[in-house]
Amino acid sequence: MRPSERQEVADAHDMAAKVAPASKARRDLMVIARTDAAASEGLAGAIARAKPYMEAGADVIFPEALNTAEMFRAFAARMPGAPLLSNMTEFGKTPFFTAAELEAIGYAVVIWPVSSLRVANKAQAELYAAILRDGGTHKIVERMQTRAELYAAIGLHDYEAFDCSIVQTIVPSGMSQRK
Repeated sequence: MRPSERQEVADAHDMAAKVAPASKARRDLMVIARTDAAASEGLAGAIARAKPYMEAGADVIFPEALNTAEMFRAFAARMPGAPLLSNMTEFGKTPFFTAAELEAIGYAVVIWPVSSLRVANKAQAELYAAILRDGGTHKIVERMQTRAELYAAIGLHDYEAFDCSIVQTIVPSGMSQRK
């Protein structure tokens, strides 16, 4: 790795000092402490940083920049009992793993943070290409989500039922209706 590519990381003690008050103040959230040190300090450096984060009260450890299956296994083995998060992103250095594969080696949480955006962006590019090519959307309607599918996906009818269950506001009689 060239010096210009070296990952800058926060001081481990400073990071633990940030995790501790966050974990004390939390109510309905999880404190996830991320370490990017594997890229610049190797696996041992990432583990050395993650341990004080757990001691400071982090709920989950997020080791970033693990780029081999062995690194994933070794990190999990050296952090027994620590809930671990894996970041699966396409087009990076991390190999593809399924959620079941990661769970089997000790990862409790898996995120695919950009996958849906990438799929949506490609679909949008195809939409605009079709509009440019065909002068409209008429040739790709079958690829679109219908109104009924949208309503089902967002549970619109449940919201409507809830709205109907709320008592309507009544304006008291005898009050002026003018501003």
